[in-house]
Amino acid sequence: MSKPKIAIFASGGGSNARKILEYFQDSETAEVALVISNKKEAGVLDIAGAFGVPTHLINRQSFYETTGILEVLKSHGIGFIALAGFLWLLPAYLVKAFPGKILNIHPALLPKYGGKGMYGHHVHEAVKAAGDLESGPTIHFVNEHYDEGDIVFQASCALDPDDQPEDIARKVLALEHAHFPRIIEEVILQDKSRKN
Repeated sequence: MSKPKIAIFASGGGSNARKILEYFQDSETAEVALVISNKKEAGVLDIAGAFGVPTHLINRQSFYETTGILEVLKSHGIGFIALAGFLWLLPAYLVKAFPGKILNIHPALLPKYGGKGMYGHHVHEAVKAAGDLESGPTIHFVNEHYDEGDIVFQASCALDPDDQPEDIARKVLALEHAHFPRIIEEVILQDKSRKN
């Protein structure tokens, strides 16, 4: 039986995407077959190229006003989607087409610091402003609302009162890199065992 194929959606530099690509490079479980971005200058596109993985650029109008992306995903045989720093809300038609098969990683301990506009440095600045002494990433299924899908996994790290937002970002990102590829694999394996 062929391996499930993953599409990574990313908007930025792609450090999480790189970790996912590395993790699944020689995996028996799944393979990354496509990287999709909404920014033509996104570093993630170069990373995908270095791994020999096809890329696809989307624009806001076609993403929200047509279902063309479903054809693209279908043509690559995609069965799972990982959002790795993808900043657009997924349209309902896409969420419905992949029920329980879209994972996102958020750089805070949801339900704290989630929702529209809460991404990247905005999250870490909010954690710092609140004086929290821990933070960490949340991996969750995606629904039609920002950061509200069922939580699959959280990891936390201690914060020092002197930590600045960039220090918090560095600590949380280390946990993202350590856990996201593994959790994607676990979800795919669970899905497979449910089918058998």
